[in-house]
Amino acid sequence: MLLKNTYNELIKILAKPRSYLGFGALTLLVLIIIFAMKLDGKSIISFVTATFENSISFNGHVLNGNLIAFIILQMLIVHVPLLVALVTGDLISGEAAMGTIRMLATKPISRNQVVMSKFFAGAIYTFLIVVWLGFLALFVSRFIFGTGDLIVLNSDGLVILKDADILWRFGLGFCVAFLSLLTVSSLSICLSAFTENSIGPIVATMAVIILFTIIGSLDVTVFDTIKPYLFTTHMAAWRSFFENPVPLKDILQSIIILVLHNVVFVVVARIKFSKKDILS
Repeated sequence: MLLKNTYNELIKILAKPRSYLGFGALTLLVLIIIFAMKLDGKSIISFVTATFENSISFNGHVLNGNLIAFIILQMLIVHVPLLVALVTGDLISGEAAMGTIRMLATKPISRNQVVMSKFFAGAIYTFLIVVWLGFLALFVSRFIFGTGDLIVLNSDGLVILKDADILWRFGLGFCVAFLSLLTVSSLSICLSAFTENSIGPIVATMAVIILFTIIGSLDVTVFDTIKPYLFTTHMAAWRSFFENPVPLKDILQSIIILVLHNVVFVVVARIKFSKKDILS
């Protein structure tokens, strides 16, 4: 029954025009970035590599599909949460807004299973978004620009990754990116259980992300104790796979924090929905 209800919830998501907004927006943004890098990418890259390109040798062109994919992921992963929240933010509140919540709660399935089916459907939609982003960012970029070594600038300096040592990093990076976006999906669904309008949870989700991001970026001592426990602090953990050596301990810590946030959001939503008054 849970699988059947999850399927029904996924059909509801796919029936909404806004569900395709994320795919369309990602496609357009990625194509714009690829077009811009195709026209003027060499001058942009040469500006960054001018100081060391004479002393370091690269396998292939510096401007290649691997670098473009990394740039796309770096630029767009901070915008995808809005596209996710736009769809998952009304999975529960939308039922109340349309007046179908009574029918939903009287189905031959427990309220907890109703909530879980919505979380599963939201997770599937989020997964599809990440897969589409990965296809556009990595495979389309590599098709147009070719392959080669990847140069990454981080706080410790310059990291050069060999072409043969890149695909697994992107694969695991996208997995962690999916977990980050799944946390956004879980948060928006959780907030959706507390309201009866569709816009509130979407706005509230983005407000929480912005607030946590600001707290994480402020160099204030009073916030130092809570920064490691904010899920926004770990949303960029995918980038750690492009360090050498890979900081597995830090990545594992980020995964644990993100998983715990998902569990908390699911539990809170289940408790709230189980006590929800469907007669008012």
